Amino acid sequence: MFVTTCLYATRISICFHSAILVAVCALMVACSSPPPPQREGGGSNSTQRPIFEDLTAEAGLQFVHDAGMSGELYIIELMGAGCGLLDFDNDGDLDLYLVQGHLLEPGYSPQRALRERGAAEVPADRLFRNDLEVMADGTRRVRFTDVTESAGIVAPWYGMGVATGDMDNDGWIDIFVTNWGPNHLWHNNGDGTFTDVAAEVGADDSRWSSSAAFADVNRDGWLDLYVAHYVDFSYATHRVCRDAASAPDYCGPATFNAETDTLLVNRGDGTFEDVSVPAGITGARSPGLGVAVADINSDGLLDIYVANDFNENHLWVNRGDGTFSDEALWSGCAVNWMGERESSMGVDAADFSGDGQDDIFVAHMDRETNTLYLNDGSGLFIDSSRGSGLGATSQRHTTYAGAWMDFDNDGLLDVMNLNGAMVLSNDWAAPGAADPLPEPNQLFRNLGHGKFEEIDATGDPVLEANEISRSGAVGDLDNDGDPDLVITNCNGPARVLLNRSDNDNHWLGLRLLDGDGLRDQLGAYVEVYVQGAPAALVRRARTESGYLTASDPRVLVGLGPATAVERLRVRWPSGKVEQWQGPLVDQYIELREGSGSPVDTIQ
Repeated sequence: MFVTTCLYATRISICFHSAILVAVCALMVACSSPPPPQREGGGSNSTQRPIFEDLTAEAGLQFVHDAGMSGELYIIELMGAGCGLLDFDNDGDLDLYLVQGHLLEPGYSPQRALRERGAAEVPADRLFRNDLEVMADGTRRVRFTDVTESAGIVAPWYGMGVATGDMDNDGWIDIFVTNWGPNHLWHNNGDGTFTDVAAEVGADDSRWSSSAAFADVNRDGWLDLYVAHYVDFSYATHRVCRDAASAPDYCGPATFNAETDTLLVNRGDGTFEDVSVPAGITGARSPGLGVAVADINSDGLLDIYVANDFNENHLWVNRGDGTFSDEALWSGCAVNWMGERESSMGVDAADFSGDGQDDIFVAHMDRETNTLYLNDGSGLFIDSSRGSGLGATSQRHTTYAGAWMDFDNDGLLDVMNLNGAMVLSNDWAAPGAADPLPEPNQLFRNLGHGKFEEIDATGDPVLEANEISRSGAVGDLDNDGDPDLVITNCNGPARVLLNRSDNDNHWLGLRLLDGDGLRDQLGAYVEVYVQGAPAALVRRARTESGYLTASDPRVLVGLGPATAVERLRVRWPSGKVEQWQGPLVDQYIELREGSGSPVDTIQ
């Protein structure tokens, strides 16, 4: 057994003067921009009723993640697993895919687990169908039914994350699962069953994969696939590290060789070509954990941001010719405002400040801060963590992901930090705790102008609970117009959290589809012009979010007190722009490319 001192707690700080210069310039530009709308009111929130209710048992969801802990302190035990929300049977409500691990030991096999350990069943991924019930009085009940066996899904591997999308444009959402080992791509057969086609379509990379995202990066009408890879870990490369008191602890990523990521371009028939080398994304090996796909510089092309653990983050800017350029350092989003690398894990990109531009949020470990990069509109970013209310409040926690959503439908995106430690020498652990890793999650309300306040957790069972949370999929599980959550916990139960926020705000749900009404147009941007509002609300259709997770592809827009929408404008991934007159509020509608009034086209 090898021993090294490369712990997660080690801080690697490299000052990039150019990054700080860019950040200062971005700040000057940002300060000259008109401020976005701000939430009215504010102040104390201690008397507020709990916003989310844990209805896991009532929903019939029974799933406990198995991290495979065997006392060897394998690095992979800490990483947890993700989940995916998708409507696999096209019945209008969100179903759930949950990723599983298994016992970590050399020579492990499902057959051996059954034979030698007397396991009742082999740990494996599970697929749950949502049998949503709507009562005569309007009451809604989410009920999950395990359909794994009937769906033909047999997945007893050590899984990591989920990406969802219709890879072959047949109108049925497919499921890509990343693993420690060969990845798997479950093709939706359209009859309630799935077939693993990863090997035959070229998506079965056997390196340790983490987050992945479907997106049409070359604007040909077919979803491509970006896969982040972490480090070269195996039983043979395993190390045991030690903390400051020389006690055994988990090693960090610097102990292992980092991997390069993969970009798979769809050939137009549901099979993929690995273009990683000609696309230019293999120049640097980095332990990638989170992936976000967005049009960062507003040029009509989807760019790719990758959160790298204890390394500079990547911003792969799409050049439009099949190649990408890493401009994270020059854009001010590779490191924090001090020029320091951080332990970047989950990432999300959306308009967090309300100015119509996609900002970036990156989750980090304790003693660092979660980082909020605000976009100045030209693709330059300023690290606004310190003044946002999201910085100092996160230093006592390790956040693997931020689950972003507008929980109160006021038009501003809020966030739940999903927390759980990653070293046994956790200074913030509850006194006397048998397990030092569990931590409480945190919920933040967006006040506008890039400011946030933490919701008081007192008396809130969801926010007072201590677990090792890792990922959270956001989606409207009961189709009532507000976002709900499914949270996965490392070595613990998955949680179904239904939104119980008490407000009278209005909303609009949008499904953005191709011209045939078959495939979700991931990467499409919608601008919602609300009566009396000074600026449009801008949202993007996407499924990738946070860490190892796929969320609702529908766009749910909170409208606040507004009772009418004046018009909608959609920027499709193809570059076409169309407009529709405002629909009625408080409903879900579909918009198909080609059915609106043409406005202009992004070349």
